[in-house]
Amino acid sequence: MTCHNILLQSALEQAELIRSGKISARELLELHVGQYKKYHDKINAVIFTRLEEARATADQLDEELRKGTSRGPLHGVTMTVKDSYDLLGTPSTWGIPELRANFPDTDSLAVTRLKAAGLVIYGKTNVPHRIADWQSFNAIYGTTNNPWNLERTPGGSSGGAAAALATSMSSLEIGSDIGASIRNPAHYCGLFGHNPSYGIVPLHGHQPPGHSAFLDLLVGGPLARSTPDLKAALDVLSGAAGHEEKAWTLTLPAARKTSLGEFRVAAMLESPVCAQDDPLTQQLHSALDRLRAAGANISEVARPKLDFEHYHHVYLLLLRAATGTILSENEFQDHLKGARLRSVSDHSYRAHIDRGVSLHYKQWWHLHNEREKFRIEWKRFFSDYDVLLCPVAASTAFPHDHSGERADRTIPINGQPEAVVDQLFWAGITTLARLPSSVIPVGTAADNLPCGLQIITDYLEDYTALEFAGLAEQTLGGFMPPNGFH
Repeated sequence: MTCHNILLQSALEQAELIRSGKISARELLELHVGQYKKYHDKINAVIFTRLEEARATADQLDEELRKGTSRGPLHGVTMTVKDSYDLLGTPSTWGIPELRANFPDTDSLAVTRLKAAGLVIYGKTNVPHRIADWQSFNAIYGTTNNPWNLERTPGGSSGGAAAALATSMSSLEIGSDIGASIRNPAHYCGLFGHNPSYGIVPLHGHQPPGHSAFLDLLVGGPLARSTPDLKAALDVLSGAAGHEEKAWTLTLPAARKTSLGEFRVAAMLESPVCAQDDPLTQQLHSALDRLRAAGANISEVARPKLDFEHYHHVYLLLLRAATGTILSENEFQDHLKGARLRSVSDHSYRAHIDRGVSLHYKQWWHLHNEREKFRIEWKRFFSDYDVLLCPVAASTAFPHDHSGERADRTIPINGQPEAVVDQLFWAGITTLARLPSSVIPVGTAADNLPCGLQIITDYLEDYTALEFAGLAEQTLGGFMPPNGFH
């Protein structure tokens, strides 16, 4: 098997090659590092490395195998981690220049679990400022490019993670998601991503300095080049931690169904809230046609009984309440002033930012109460259907645009400028209700850029989403490497 073919294998397949002695963990690491060195100037995905430590780890894992010891199904696989996860010997910057020298004293819990499972972590991947954009650029490390088109974003905030995976700089990644920050990069780069049920993947060590509490809505999860890799990584990452660890355990229910034709499938391919690019919609409909031809039963009219516009407004307010916690006091006061000046009828994105950042607890609680009502309706819906298929975003990867502030930027949708933030609808549809979803690639749209499909299911039924994702992967095809980077 050539080096090229080995790098395109899934993480689980690479681990099997290591177990069988066809390649060593050290040799696999060097292949990935070779990709990093070859393409770093064009992609700028891996922005901090710890190569000697990684080499020592790989050598140790190879020695363990020689002695008959394996740490599990991912033993010896090479990976990178998102900048915002603490990794000893590397800074956790969150893309914030003031945190350039923030070197943590310990690994994040996610990294600890990955190391214990035999993963070789050699570096960290780029993010946007404050991990709060669907582009990945910051004043410390610069801009990450999409390997499918260097003039386009790879997504964010786990954009460096996705670009590294797509170019085989690594074979597994861990991201975080509060506004599609795992799902969106997977969609833009033609990868697989899993946005877990809220709370099942501990985020200890994924916090800015001085923060011990965890954000509402935020989850951590894997990106990969196959569905089985997502499940294997989720099994490593998930489980009780912290104060709960001494008493609680996590046992996720098995997938509801095991064959494509058994699944009760609903599809909602267009949003009642945001405009959507026709080439993307056409590619998603093509994916549904192929799934039906393979035996899937899909309803395109079934919907949860929700006012989606109201649902979206609640999400934006709770989102901005959560992300506003890292703002400076001056920034907070600016938003507080802005909220006071806005009319009740102002439902612009900036109005949601001002109001969300400056919510009083009573206001927050009423929004939370609304969320719990929505969750009851989702539970009812998922008693009739097993999964809901949706887009991830309003278009394929859009051109780099670093002008002004995110709230004011636009993207081209059917030749017309639309607010880039409108497509947060597809992020909030799961995140608000704490639902899990998996993203799989479904080919390229007419613009020759990747297109992803989001598979949503009920809370804590992550294995159901992943099972359907795996079955759909077999029908729709899996990861395709971008031209010129393999």
